Amino acid sequence: MSELSVNHLLGIKYLNKQDIQLIFETADHFKEVINRPIKKVPSLRDITIANLFFENSTRTRLSFELAEKRLSADVINFSSAQSSVKKGETLIDTVNNILSMKVDMVVMRHPNPGAGVFLSKHVKASIVNAGDGAHEHPTQALLDSYSIREKYGEVKGKKIVIVGDILHSRVALSNIFALQLQGAQVMVCGPKTLIPKYIDKLGVKVETNLRTALNWCDVANMLRVQNERMDISYFPSTREYTQQFGVNKELLDSLDKEITIMHPGPINRGVEITSDVADSKQSIILEQVQNGVAIRMAVIYLLASKIKQ
Repeated sequence: MSELSVNHLLGIKYLNKQDIQLIFETADHFKEVINRPIKKVPSLRDITIANLFFENSTRTRLSFELAEKRLSADVINFSSAQSSVKKGETLIDTVNNILSMKVDMVVMRHPNPGAGVFLSKHVKASIVNAGDGAHEHPTQALLDSYSIREKYGEVKGKKIVIVGDILHSRVALSNIFALQLQGAQVMVCGPKTLIPKYIDKLGVKVETNLRTALNWCDVANMLRVQNERMDISYFPSTREYTQQFGVNKELLDSLDKEITIMHPGPINRGVEITSDVADSKQSIILEQVQNGVAIRMAVIYLLASKIKQ
């Protein structure tokens, strides 16, 4: 069987095209497993995984935990709010204390960009980045691409627009890397203040008119405005943002073609998309959630098979 070229999943930029293909093929198998009456396989009975979340998360944490349990791994959950980090313990000390309990893999979300890379150089465990600051969120990008592949047969040649707060979004950056690696065309759309200065270096198109962007694309991936990462105001008001960059059913129906709507969640209904768009037949948001478990099972399984060697 093929194997990943990496020992950790720190970011999409460390993967190659073959890695993504292998993850998708493995996810195909696990998707079939999680649709069976008995949704569990004994693949990782001898592997212990620690979920370390130094930042709030509901969907990603639950998705990883479910993926691990579907693979029969032993799971430890750690939340920094109730931990010794509050008492001044360093990240390496925290993780090494957990690893001394014979943990094989660490799934970590951290507010600081590069935390996973830093950790991978200092601890003996396989690291999966579940989001590091506004840097990368590799499993989200993989499940997004996997959902596009499921809908259209392949990602290559498809036109994807990422709409919203590009500046603060780890999802946007990981998606740009993953989509380009697979041969898709990528555009970003949002207020100029929320589009990073370096974006042209990534080879993506930039559009500030939402209707133009939607008429160009096959798929629109709608991001929420990340108010928790903003220390200044980037646009006049939420109402004005919604008028210019929110998608409602009327706008969707008036386009030249039918497009697919995605959202990594959590959705701010009535801001970036209305409920009738989120719940419409053009939306694959719930498919993304289901695919997230299969993709995370694939990533964990493939990394664990390297630990076992």
